[in-house]
Amino acid sequence: MPRSVFPSGVYAITPECSDTARLLIRVEAALKGGVAAVQYREKTGDVALRHEQASELLALCQRYDVPLIINDDLRLADLIGADGVHLGREDGGLREARLILGPEKIIGASCYQHLEAASAAQAQGADYVAFGSFHPSPTKPQAVKASIGLLRQAANCLQVPIVAIGGITVDNAKPLIDAGADAVAVISALFDAPDIESAARQLNTLFVEETES
Repeated sequence: MPRSVFPSGVYAITPECSDTARLLIRVEAALKGGVAAVQYREKTGDVALRHEQASELLALCQRYDVPLIINDDLRLADLIGADGVHLGREDGGLREARLILGPEKIIGASCYQHLEAASAAQAQGADYVAFGSFHPSPTKPQAVKASIGLLRQAANCLQVPIVAIGGITVDNAKPLIDAGADAVAVISALFDAPDIESAARQLNTLFVEETES
């Protein structure tokens, strides 16, 4: 089967929320706003909660024809039949993930500030790579800053889509897109907004401008 291609655009990463019904309402607002992909990120919930939320989110994303990626949990991604998994430095090997999930699933890799890690991830079968943090982030306040020059370098030598992450807002995303980011991963600027759907639409306009330019 052909490998899946990670979509360009707004990559919504879910906030931690123990209230599944509220989480679904917030994510559906982002989907209505046109986000290209959703990543389920839950670091504190127990196994039952994570399974419940991931399963419900998968069904929701399928209604909008948007891929659901599971953060850091290969077993959960496989168990619920998610569209893919995103792996960090300590989350297991990309080749193992490919063997378990199969060729049609999306596998992403966090590469932080390291172009060499991204090249290695691409060689090992990653469908996209993520760099960051580009701006101070309330989710990871201690994250090391990545430079915009890294995106330019990556765009010149990588063949897989590039995701930028870290404190990204509608006001600071455009330079990252112009430098080579195919997608921007957003948590706070989306899910802390008073109108999530509107925030998603605003972010999406940056990619429309890029396409038209």
